[in-house]
Amino acid sequence: MHSKGKEVHKLVVIELSRMKKPLNIILFAIISFCTFAQNDNAIIIGHIDSLYSEILGEERALWIHAPEGTLDSSFNGELPVLYLLDGDAHFHSVTGLIKQLSSVNGNQKIPRMITVGIPNSPANRTRDLSPSMVKDRPESGGGNRFLDFIEKELMPYIESNYPVANHKLFVGHSLGGLTVINTLLHRPYLFTNYIAIDPSLWWNEQEMLGKADSVFQETQFDNKSLYVSIANTMQEGMEYSTIMSDTNEASKHIRSIIEFSTKLEENPINGLDFKWNYYENDSHGSVPLISEYDALRHMYSWYECECYNELFGDGTTRTGQEWSEILIDHYTMLSEKMGYDAKPEEQMFNGMAYWLLGEKEYEKAYAFFYMNIHFYPESYNVYDSMGDYYLAREDKESAAKYFEKCLELGGLPYTKEKLKKIKRDK
Repeated sequence: MHSKGKEVHKLVVIELSRMKKPLNIILFAIISFCTFAQNDNAIIIGHIDSLYSEILGEERALWIHAPEGTLDSSFNGELPVLYLLDGDAHFHSVTGLIKQLSSVNGNQKIPRMITVGIPNSPANRTRDLSPSMVKDRPESGGGNRFLDFIEKELMPYIESNYPVANHKLFVGHSLGGLTVINTLLHRPYLFTNYIAIDPSLWWNEQEMLGKADSVFQETQFDNKSLYVSIANTMQEGMEYSTIMSDTNEASKHIRSIIEFSTKLEENPINGLDFKWNYYENDSHGSVPLISEYDALRHMYSWYECECYNELFGDGTTRTGQEWSEILIDHYTMLSEKMGYDAKPEEQMFNGMAYWLLGEKEYEKAYAFFYMNIHFYPESYNVYDSMGDYYLAREDKESAAKYFEKCLELGGLPYTKEKLKKIKRDK
């Protein structure tokens, strides 16, 4: 059970001075849930939480982003959670991509998620993100203790204080990418999806490459995904086609990742969904943004219902009941793949239904009103909405039944007025 009572600092990215008029948010393709959290003339994309780690012996800051409304006491769902290394460096890009792909302009390409950014300061970054000690870096080698912190302290804290599901992503860049792969190899149970962005597999004479061969042969990775991206870190005069025959230290970084990725590709690993990509036009510093996008699109390629093109197109002859069955089947599949009860957002489906009702697309509107009742049978609002549907169809008897059900569950003042009007008009 999550608690939301802890006071936290706001994470503010832009101050809007002299803003005198509210923002007008235009509805794209039906849904208008792309909202800005505004307070004190600021756009807020998250908040800063913190956790004292007994394992690390220090206070650790956490950058938290949750989709609009999901930290309200009225929210009773659960969401996937993405743990992000170097959180202060990549927080803006990751949270922006998730919002864009999960809700903006009506997108449902990926699920909405809670993001937990884990800042790694220069003082602790090498310590935390290196799996072993090397002689010339005395501060290195704390990676496994850092993973103990994530597993035994951070995850339980997030699960107790935020509405998260048991569907987790782990994202890291450079040494963070090395940490992601180290985790997949040695603690694969911790996360569902792993994104390693231009990982530092050169570390300690490529020790992770040696470990990977035996671990991948012995471990099952069913329902796990790994996405590896490779930046163009070659020096002038080097060519990708011949880089693997190069012996210069300067190419060791890219060679290590290519070797790791091609081995996995040539020898499919025990159920692991693996994909890698070389980004010729991106450097080590620029590759995170495009990698994050491509990884999320790949890992959730099945998330959006293909039926939406037909549903919102012209010429369909399906009945409302048929559409309901298609959508219920889709969300049943999502629940199986995601590992938790994946339901559509009540408010989103309600908005779709009313829009379709206004367009006199009655069969399609019925499907969404019905779906909300199917997924949220304890919500009085879904029955009020279905009552409005039947009023629009001039079926007052059916409307009255749904308004009565709404009032049984607590109801709305205007529902009572609508029901009184129906009875007066009889």
